[in-house]
Order: sequence, then structure tokens, then C-alpha cells
Amino acid sequence: MKPITTLLDERISAAIAAVTGETSPAMIIPAKNPQFGDYQANGVMAAAKKAKTNPRELAQKIVDALEIDDICQQPEIAGPGFINLRLKDNFIAERLLTVNADADRLGIDTTESPKTVVIDYSAPNIAKQMHVGHLRSTIIGDCISRMVEFQGHNVIRQNHIGDWGTQFGMLIALLKEQYPHIIENPAAVEIADLEGFYQAAKAKSDSDETFAKTARDEVVKLHNHDADTMAVWKHIVDESRKHYQPIYEQLSVTLKTDHERGESFYADKLADVVNELKDKGIATESDGAMCVFPAGFQNKEGNPLPFIVQKSDGAFLYATTDMAALRFRIHDLNADKVIYVTDARQAMHFSMLFESAKMAGWISNVDLMHVTFGTMLGDDGKPFKTRTGGTIKLSDLLAEAVERATSVVEEKNPDLTDEQKAEIAKAVGIGAVKYADYSNNRNSDYIFSFDKMLAMEGNTAPYMQYAYARIKSIERKAAGKDVDISGELAGIDSLTFTEEAEKDLAKMLIRYDQAIFGAAEECRPNYLTSYLYDLAQAFSRFYNACPVLKADETQRPVRLLLCDLTARTIKHGLTKLLGINVVEQM
Repeated sequence: MKPITTLLDERISAAIAAVTGETSPAMIIPAKNPQFGDYQANGVMAAAKKAKTNPRELAQKIVDALEIDDICQQPEIAGPGFINLRLKDNFIAERLLTVNADADRLGIDTTESPKTVVIDYSAPNIAKQMHVGHLRSTIIGDCISRMVEFQGHNVIRQNHIGDWGTQFGMLIALLKEQYPHIIENPAAVEIADLEGFYQAAKAKSDSDETFAKTARDEVVKLHNHDADTMAVWKHIVDESRKHYQPIYEQLSVTLKTDHERGESFYADKLADVVNELKDKGIATESDGAMCVFPAGFQNKEGNPLPFIVQKSDGAFLYATTDMAALRFRIHDLNADKVIYVTDARQAMHFSMLFESAKMAGWISNVDLMHVTFGTMLGDDGKPFKTRTGGTIKLSDLLAEAVERATSVVEEKNPDLTDEQKAEIAKAVGIGAVKYADYSNNRNSDYIFSFDKMLAMEGNTAPYMQYAYARIKSIERKAAGKDVDISGELAGIDSLTFTEEAEKDLAKMLIRYDQAIFGAAEECRPNYLTSYLYDLAQAFSRFYNACPVLKADETQRPVRLLLCDLTARTIKHGLTKLLGINVVEQM
């Protein structure tokens, strides 16, 4: 089933071509004011300019040539040449029945041109706790992965974990020193406090030159794949995974161990990357270092800005690893598109990375996209920190969210069982943190506020979860009134709308595919949250205007269907695409 905007665009674009003899897009958008219709075609002005004719006169000719009466009422011309379109009731009804018949996908087709899309997100550092700075990359990347996958593309998730580098020398040296028998039985050594372990190793390395030399020796052994050193290194990675994988599960993030492609994976590929860039004349020596100079990048003095891939001492850098990773994703994973999800401060790095890969001839048919995001801020407008100015651990943040949600549940519904309260508190607390992030423009900084994100009013997770729970309560009430919902829904083969609120809700429901398409194409979860909020508000207006269980027997099935589809759409959007759980009651 094609999105309505696609149907309208095809029809009106065909009419424009028939009238002008030129191909020109119809530019269909939802109408901002329902008083003027449901959709608006804005492409006539551009077509008129190209044809050097009066746009309003051209609009009339296009309307006369339109074959659209199976979808819309008679189109209306407004302003200098806008074409306003209002859907017919029978089209809305047929569309809604098609959506209803598709239990899994709500009438939304998969793409006709599936692609392989590699998505790089999260990227925790080994031997360090995940902190609030990892939240946005992790959940935004996960939402993008879910949406693109739902469209029917082959999504390959890549978690580029920081599991290689000189810091591992001091970590390995400390474990070997503290646990002399670790090689025989690594599993017996648990690293319960990752942050403390890292800080202890760093402090000892900074203050003890003998230990620092041992640490440097361990780096050499690691790079030479010494068996004992590699065993300890692997143990550190495994222990770190025990800390971040539960956070993924708590956040309902779809990253698994199989998705990890750490820096270690590319370590033996770095020299080959540099050699290829040198052989192609792309990497040249500058002050002893090997550099790529992508066009258009300059320093403050106006000189070409280097993208350094090998230092003068022969060491490789993050840029080298990222080049190796990109080459692997294109050549080995056969990516048609690669999406990187990182904070906006890395924009320059990725612009230079993409241009360097282009110079290397790797991306002629590959789309590269850097999805940037802003910073979480505290009440003071500065980056979110603890009261003492330290970094906030992500696990602590989530624990506090659940704790605060528990207090809200206790206040709102104290009669629930402890098990029910715990389930709701987890769904609401974690959901509130995620939804608050999603509902903001990802490029904007936003102030982190538990009070706002846990509010039952406004565009929040609790409001959306409550909207779903309220519909489920109708089903429970129906059972007490001897209303057979499943039986009445099963018998629906036609729909008649008797109230505008019914029709308005129906029109919102059949726009779900457009919301997903826009959010997925532009990698903007806030497009989806805005749609879900608008849907919940449309349902609220419908519910206030239209009795459901007390409606007469001819109209009750229609209203039950609208309730059911609203619940299914909210649940699908929250759980399948945003990774936020719903609850049956709150």
C-alpha cells in the first residue's frame, strides 16, 4: 500500500507533465490548517516558473487534467497556485480497513529497493563505565536501525568499541601484577569496579616508572599477539562487556555481541590502508607524518588541513582505524549506505573521513551519512554532570529514573501489586529517558529534567503509555458490559463516519507510514514521536466527543476499531521502532 503522499504526488506530477510537457514534482505536504483540506500540492509555482506562465492559471489546467476522484474530493486552488486536497470518506474507510487487516505491519509495505545499510553507533570504551555521553548515540542509533530495518533494508549494526590502544598496556600489567595466576584461570578474576580498576592502573603508571615500563612492554606484546598478554586483554574485554551489555538490555537496545567490531578488529589492517593511500598518491609525507589533504579543509592560517593517518613515529591513529573500518564496510560488508551516529563535535572528522575515502575511490556508489546530535545539559545550561562536577554513569542515571517512576506509580495507583508497580516503573522510567531524547531535534542541545520527562501531560513517554493503557481499559470495561470486542471487530467490512472526530482520528491513523518514512529517511526520531503525540491527542478528542461502549450497535464497531488501531499503532511505534515498553494499566 503506497503512502497517500506518494499516490497524490504520482497523480499530480502526471497532470503537470501532461499540461506542461515537463517533468516537475507535485511537492505534496500535509495541510497545516485542516480548514483548507488534508494535503497541499506546492509544486505548481515551480512548474509555472519553468513554463513561464501564470501559476494560478496553470493550477487550474492541472486540476482540470487530474484523475484523482477515487482519492479526493474536487481539488481547490488557493493563493498564487496551491492545490488543496481533501480525502474522500470512502477512501479513508478503505484505507483504514486495509491497515486493520495487516496485524504485523499495519498496511505498510517494505521497500521495493532493499539496500544494505551499515549503522555505526554506541561505541563504549573498554575498561570504563558507560556514561551519559553514550546515551544519545546508543538510543538514536538503535532507533534508526529499527526504522530502516522495518522499511525492509538489510541493516548491519556495528558497535565500534574502544578495545585497543596504549592504555591496555597499563591495564594488562596491573592485572598480571595483582593476579599472578590469571593466565591459568582468567575467569576467576572479576573486575567489579571498572572505573576504579582503570584509575588505579593510570595512577600507578603515572607514579611508578618501573610499572610504566612494564606497561609499555605489554603494549608491544599486545601488538605482537603474545598469547599470555592476549588472554589477559580478552579477559578485560569480556569483563567490560558484563557492564555494558546489561545496560543495552535495560534500554531495550538491539546491539548484541555479534555486532561488535572493535578497534582491535582493524589493528592488522592499518598498515595496508596507509600503503594503499600512499600507492594511490593520496597520502603524502608532511613533517614526517603520512597525511591525506582532502580538498576544502583549511586551518586558521588558510593552509590545507591534514587528515593524519600515520604519525612520524610510525604509530597509527583513530583516523587510520576509521579509514580501515569504512573500507571494510564497503568492500567486505557490501554496504550501499553507511550511517555514523556521533555527537556534532566530530563533524569535521567525519567530513574529512568521507572526502578521503572518496579520494581513495572507495565510495562511488555508496551513500555516507553522519548523523549528529547535540549535548545533554543540566539545569545550569552546561553539560550534564554530577553535583561535584564528575561524569554521570549511565547505569546510575537509569536507576534513578526507575526510582523516580516508582514514586509516581505509588502516588497514582497505590492499589497495584508490587510486581505490577515494578513492571510499570521500569517501563515508565526507562521509557521517559529515551522518549525525552527522541522527542527533541537531535541536533539541538537539551536540558535533562526528570520532572519534565516523567510528566503525565505533554509529549512524554508517560503520556503516550497512558494513552495506550487508557484504550486497554476500554477493553476491560467492555468485558464487564458483555460487549464482544473481537466479535464486533471481526464483522467489520465497511465503515461510516458519523462524527468529525472519528474521521480526524482515522486520517491520523492512515498517515503512520508517512511518519515512519520521513523519520527513517532523515534519521530523525522526533518526526515519529511528533506523529505519535498528535495521534494520542486526536484519540483524546475522539474519546471525549464519541462514546464508545455506549454507542449504538451500528456505530460501536467503528469506534471500537478506531480504538484498537490507535492502541496497535502507539504500541508499534513505541515498542518496535523506539524500543519503549507499554503497559496494560498505569
